[in-house]
Amino acid sequence: MLEGVKNFSSLVGLSALLVAGSAAFFSVFGLSKLFSGAALSVIIMAGSLEFTKLVAASFLYQFWYTMSRLLKVYLTTGVVVLVIITSAGIFGYLSNAYQGATINFEKQSTELLALEDRLEQLEEDKIFLKEELDLQVQSLPENYITAKRKLREDYNPRINNVNDEILQVKTRVSDLEISLIETGVDVGPAIFLARAFDTDVDTVVKFFIFILIFVFDPMALAMVLAWNTTLGRKSFEVYGENKIEKIYEEYKSKKTKPKKVRKPKVKEVVNTTNKKLGKDARN
Repeated sequence: MLEGVKNFSSLVGLSALLVAGSAAFFSVFGLSKLFSGAALSVIIMAGSLEFTKLVAASFLYQFWYTMSRLLKVYLTTGVVVLVIITSAGIFGYLSNAYQGATINFEKQSTELLALEDRLEQLEEDKIFLKEELDLQVQSLPENYITAKRKLREDYNPRINNVNDEILQVKTRVSDLEISLIETGVDVGPAIFLARAFDTDVDTVVKFFIFILIFVFDPMALAMVLAWNTTLGRKSFEVYGENKIEKIYEEYKSKKTKPKKVRKPKVKEVVNTTNKKLGKDARN
């Protein structure tokens, strides 16, 4: 349907530019995150390789039938390797973004688990102190009222301290639960998918990152080749000839063109006898 749109080749070119530019951006900055010690150098190197990859793919498409076999193999191998490097850079960028979004969530979750363990321990300490106080009081005779009061005075501050610490831990747990709700908004879809597929969040995120990298850069490369195709069709409409078919015919004619057979040169044999007879006749 879009093929009938005016300037369709420009639309394909714009799509190729957007997809290839996005892939290059994610790849370049992803590789700079992997090699953060020389980020600027990596950005320059990766950017030049990304541009070269697109040019090499276009060159392969346009001159496939005319270039030498060695150059064809080398450029094809280079383009495939650069696609893999680009995918690795995209993986690094997206995984770094995921870790940046979940690092606070993981820190708060770890702290919450620690506080819940601490709260459980304090509850056990409180129960132990009360039971120990009851045992001490029951071990004394009923007329030892002063001794029982003394025991309660000794144990009550300890129990109160435990109660105060339990209250502080519960307050901190409540604050963390609220913070987790606010932080979980950033990774909420991943958490929902992890629960839906009965797995952890990291596995779900890795799965979607792999889907993106397997589609992203190959799609950019395919759109660049599609743009070359539309340019070839446009040249056919303008000049009345299809450049690709012309190149193919030239290549085919070179393959099927018969070799010229050189005829051996025949030397003229001079009849010396006739020459002598001619001389005798004149004499």
